[in-house]
Amino acid sequence: MKITYNAAAMYANNALNMADSKVSQSLRRLSSGLKITASKDDPAGYAIGRRMNAQIGGIGVATQNSNRGVNIIETADGALTEVHEMLQRMNELAVKGAHGVLTTSDREMLNAELKQLKEEVARIANDTEFNGQPLLDGSFDLRGYTNSQLASVDFYSDEVLAKKYRIDELTVFYNPDGTIDLEQTKASLTLGTDSGFPEGVEITEVGQDKVVITGERDFKMTLAVNYDMLPAGSNSLVVADAGAGADKTLEIDITGIGSLDMQTGANEGQQLDIRIPKISLDRLGIERTEVDTEASSTNAINEIKGAIQYVSDVRSRLGAYQNRLEHTINNLDVSNENMTASYSNIMDVDMAEEMTTYTSQQVIAQAATSMLAQANERPSQVLQLLQ
Repeated sequence: MKITYNAAAMYANNALNMADSKVSQSLRRLSSGLKITASKDDPAGYAIGRRMNAQIGGIGVATQNSNRGVNIIETADGALTEVHEMLQRMNELAVKGAHGVLTTSDREMLNAELKQLKEEVARIANDTEFNGQPLLDGSFDLRGYTNSQLASVDFYSDEVLAKKYRIDELTVFYNPDGTIDLEQTKASLTLGTDSGFPEGVEITEVGQDKVVITGERDFKMTLAVNYDMLPAGSNSLVVADAGAGADKTLEIDITGIGSLDMQTGANEGQQLDIRIPKISLDRLGIERTEVDTEASSTNAINEIKGAIQYVSDVRSRLGAYQNRLEHTINNLDVSNENMTASYSNIMDVDMAEEMTTYTSQQVIAQAATSMLAQANERPSQVLQLLQ
């Protein structure tokens, strides 16, 4: 028997420490409900779990963003519902005004109502907001610029590529009533080059102070011509004339930016660009619409028809965005559900299994404690040999 080094006690002590460590680990798991409570428990699993947890949190915020996007669209569409109703009423007034049996005073009353409706359309366009940000003033519409004060980019479709375009010649002719004469208007567009329009593109429509350039694959670009720059006594406005010098060639810079970026995913680049076209009397083409004469009422019918079509197109676009966002929300919900289940498999402890482990290690710890006490008593037995 040896008393200097009690190997049996050392062995029992080591066993007790290991058992106690395992009991402590089981207590942490049982009290937290997690299988991995520290990176040392499972380094690879811990790293995967942290990444998945960040992804789950991001998906939750992306779902909130998408729901807010739906709210934004519903707010804008609700305002456009009233704009639609007012345009319908304007159309009724124009049809009435075009009836030859009406007197001048009759048309004055119709025109007075028309003006009030136009003012209300403008007010709704300016005052419709979400979180303090205007929705219908063009703040979230794609932008484009020109190098001339005579013309500006009013609108372009999604199919217009973001780059610079050039118009070598554009002379706009006006009718006596101030409307643009499509037949006389002259244009020469640069085609098929880096700064050119696609082949087959041409001016096909005109409106109040607007010329519309259209082509295949839904290519559409609307330029607003500055009527106030029309020379006195003239019925034509030279917007571009390459023969007059380089400074008279109209350059159009299509930026392709300006839409509302909705973060609809947990990762970079997972965005949906929501474009809300501008609503204004000028954009609707009814800024100078009147029904004070039979002739102006007849013109108003076609002008208001174009405005109704424009608002219908905008609402159709918003409806498509809303449907897409609702599908996005559904997909995010499913992804969140599946990812949470996967995260649970990695991180959550099996309580029944861990309780079995805890009970087993607790018994071992108690046994080791008892054996350590007995091992510590053994050296004292040497005294019996020395008596």
